[in-house]
Amino acid sequence: MAGKQPLFITGIGTDVGKTVISAILVEKLKADYWKPVQAGDLSNSDTMKVQALVSNNVSVFHPESYRLTRPYSPHKAADLDDITIDLENIRLPQTENQLLIEGAGGLMVPLNDYSLVIDLIKRLGAVVILVSKNYLGSINHTLLSAAALRQYGIPVAGIIFNGAMDIYSESYILQYTGLTLLGRVPEYNVLSKQTVIEAGNLIKL
Repeated sequence: MAGKQPLFITGIGTDVGKTVISAILVEKLKADYWKPVQAGDLSNSDTMKVQALVSNNVSVFHPESYRLTRPYSPHKAADLDDITIDLENIRLPQTENQLLIEGAGGLMVPLNDYSLVIDLIKRLGAVVILVSKNYLGSINHTLLSAAALRQYGIPVAGIIFNGAMDIYSESYILQYTGLTLLGRVPEYNVLSKQTVIEAGNLIKL
């Protein structure tokens, strides 16, 4: 467990279930939640989605540093909103609680012309939890993500597989990367506060 160091939830790509895993971990750890950059869907943001799935009354949901109106890569969404994302303006919220941070897309998603999500993780001094999902190409995406984190010297608490199980993919990824398996979360037909609590029991943190 990473103690009070912030935990950063990142995925091997888009739509691998970062928000679902974030909700599960926020509930399990009774952690605070923070999504620094929200691009699009401001009336149903990731913060709002996580908040709706969390039962405890301890977690605090901190406001985003940037709320962008278009559902694009942050650097594009920001430009269309006529602003520039400045990493200096993305500061850790003040809390004594465990802080869980949800990223935008994968590690190499651009925030501006010079900085990627992985640069933000490094700057925030966070420990990564990598979310993977089994699909054709996911081994490649997971190994590349693990390699990038090693290259940047970013500590990784482990990996969570979200969705349908594929023992061939998962065993290869674990053997090749040496990452700690934190758990496997199945695909739920209906996601509720109760299933979020139950899923927390499947993750070792």
